[in-house]
Amino acid sequence: MQAEHIDIAQFLSDHAPFDDLPEVAINKLASQIEIAYFRAGTEILNYGDDIADLYVIRTGAVEMYRRDGELYNRLTVGGIFGQMGLLMNRKVRFPAKALEDTLVYCINVELFNQYCDEYEPFADFFEADGNVRLHQAIVEQADSNDLTTAKVKSLLHRDVVTVAKDATVQFVAQLMTQESVSSVLVTDADKPISDDPDDDDGQVVGIITDRDLRSSVIAQGLSYEAHAQQIMQTDLVLLDSNAYVFEAVLAMLRDNIHHLPVVIKKKPIGVISLSDILRYESQSSLLLVRGILAQQSVEDLAYYARQLPNVFVRMVNEDANSHMIGTAMAVIGRTFKQRLLDLAEEKFGPPPVPYCFIALGSMARDEQLIVTDQDNAIILDNSFDESLHDAYFQKLADFVCDGLAECGYKYCDGEIMASFKKWRLTREQWQEQFASWIAEPKPQALLHSSIFFDLDGVYGKTKWAEELKRFIAKEGRSNKRFLANMAANARNRTPPLGFFKDFVLEHNGQHKRSMNLKRRGTAPLSDVIRVHALAIGSRKQNSFERLEDIIDAKLLPEGKAQDLRDALEYIAMIRIRHQAWQIEKLDEAPDNDLEPHLLSPFEQRNLKEAFAILDKAQNFLKFRYSANSGVK
Repeated sequence: MQAEHIDIAQFLSDHAPFDDLPEVAINKLASQIEIAYFRAGTEILNYGDDIADLYVIRTGAVEMYRRDGELYNRLTVGGIFGQMGLLMNRKVRFPAKALEDTLVYCINVELFNQYCDEYEPFADFFEADGNVRLHQAIVEQADSNDLTTAKVKSLLHRDVVTVAKDATVQFVAQLMTQESVSSVLVTDADKPISDDPDDDDGQVVGIITDRDLRSSVIAQGLSYEAHAQQIMQTDLVLLDSNAYVFEAVLAMLRDNIHHLPVVIKKKPIGVISLSDILRYESQSSLLLVRGILAQQSVEDLAYYARQLPNVFVRMVNEDANSHMIGTAMAVIGRTFKQRLLDLAEEKFGPPPVPYCFIALGSMARDEQLIVTDQDNAIILDNSFDESLHDAYFQKLADFVCDGLAECGYKYCDGEIMASFKKWRLTREQWQEQFASWIAEPKPQALLHSSIFFDLDGVYGKTKWAEELKRFIAKEGRSNKRFLANMAANARNRTPPLGFFKDFVLEHNGQHKRSMNLKRRGTAPLSDVIRVHALAIGSRKQNSFERLEDIIDAKLLPEGKAQDLRDALEYIAMIRIRHQAWQIEKLDEAPDNDLEPHLLSPFEQRNLKEAFAILDKAQNFLKFRYSANSGVK
């Protein structure tokens, strides 16, 4: 091969989509390429003209235009143009002009078509638009992990075993022995099914396990004629049969339970146990949660927390997706809070009035990663008397927040912590606070709304957190001015993408030549999704689950919610892998700041597509939610 052809082949092998071609195909292509040179300002392609080549920029820059003369894109070294005309009717679709002196490689249409026929990845690059390519990347990533593809119904190997609520405990024990099961579901045929889809099943009212028979019957000397409803557990977590195995793992993590009833349209079809899913899970995150609950001091918890980076890296290496990792990390964070609250009550005594400790932000959304601070608050009973009770809750909050800091959850720079008195309010005061933020959406109120509207009960009267979620969903949805202001606020943090689809990087400071994937990627995506969720009254917290509600409500044009899901997943996984790489390879503290040159050309291309989806989604907010006319 001539030296010139070797140089061309080397260049092509460094740029998509040629980098996916076998060496023999690249060499053949290099030997048949023609070279063209265009001076700055020269028209390369005119709209409607015949086109017979695909163009690859070797040096220089080219501007692309729409037919109306509007600037469409700017391409530099490695950029490709002309493919739309080749794929349509061999007429130029986007005119092109040399922005500066430019050298291009020309690949004739016959060779282009031949390679499209022979090499699927090559064809996919041109035939799919950016959003489709991004979605394909997400699907291929998910296909590598059984947790994201296996559904819980695949784990059910026998019919459900149920008993009526008035069955005797002796009958329950006999039935469990006869059926060789470790649990039975308790049903109440007379209980009406609620119209509220977020309420519980309405038929399954409880579960009885081997442990309940031991602790509630034998240990307590309860009569064998006692009814099932006297010993059953009623705080049920139900799972739809179409849920994925990873959702079962996360539910067991979140609630520290060993049995999950599975339902179809509110009818029980089976129960999966911890032993059923252990073969799908490495046990690392499950075991860590159990270990946290067993620690006896803050010092023990802080020492135990040192395992967290290894658990994070292991999940990444096992190809867990961002939803799985975010939820597992959030569950672990909640468990640290729960154990610290246990220790606090042991130290200071029982609380003088009931309370609910709540998590806020990414932990509440199940989107927490390894780099995080603590956002939390307390809901107090309406009987709270500051002069009598506040000293206790100040000590409790300080103990928990200081303990979290020792465990690696740094103090919140914005002071959104229960240790600050203004974030310890009664149930009535919290409703008044949320109502005020919604009624008067000033900048500070909007900032607080973006944090406090993602909340989850962690400890104590957790149903109070659910009440607040219902209140927010009702009040937020009905206030069009508030939604318009939230939409405007969600457009403040723009993606790091220039007008010509190049990355916009930090120019100064410690993170020079990098981009913050949280501040400029996942966070604004979560903001966009939150606005749409508020508009439909969704009570979901997780961004992916909110998108399911948004799809069901048909709020967005077809396919746009899926685009948002793909963009969030891709940016989150780039961020996650970056942090895991820092921990595993560099042995340094992870951060959210990525230098794009560390990514492959394929990853850079898809990341740009994900940022472009965010940009379009933010622009859509401007159209959808108008400050003058409310929601369109």
